Amino acid sequence: MTLTDKPWIILETERLLVRSWIESDRDLFREINADSKVMEFFTFRRSHDEADALLERINGSIQATGLGFYALEVKDTGEPIGFCGLSLANMPEIFPTETVEIGWRLATRFWGHGYVTEAGRALLDLAFREKAVPAVLAFAVEANRRSTAVMERIGMRRCRDMDFSHPRVPDTHPHLKRHVVYAAVADGVSTT
Repeated sequence: MTLTDKPWIILETERLLVRSWIESDRDLFREINADSKVMEFFTFRRSHDEADALLERINGSIQATGLGFYALEVKDTGEPIGFCGLSLANMPEIFPTETVEIGWRLATRFWGHGYVTEAGRALLDLAFREKAVPAVLAFAVEANRRSTAVMERIGMRRCRDMDFSHPRVPDTHPHLKRHVVYAAVADGVSTT
């Protein structure tokens, strides 16, 4: 599914548009997938072709299911800054197939402004109120304090009994294997 020039708006926050990806976002998506700081806790960096293919898959999922890693745009400038979204976790070896995760990545120049926290809170609200998702998970490499701090700020709680060694992280990167899990649940959903 090719990108268009007109986005589909998922939601708006005070400072952000959360939307589908458009053609002019390609350079930003390539940047964040190749940046060593952004991808510090991943075992790989993506080439332009790999980033383009992933972007097409993500946008296709958004258009087909309404779930995916949505583009974030600063409303005042119209500039894309990265992504934050709700997606199926796609880790059947760890989680049930219907598990929804929240995830994010921003270009480093936009770190420290609270954008992911703002988008994350709004997306959790969307998941629970409009999409009737009973629970949303987030997971990250145990040492990734920047991401786990966001998880805490958006109201997610650590689920130590769900922590896992990521089966897709090769043994050549043992420091990236252990992942911690956080969860947020809809009002009225039991956590026991």
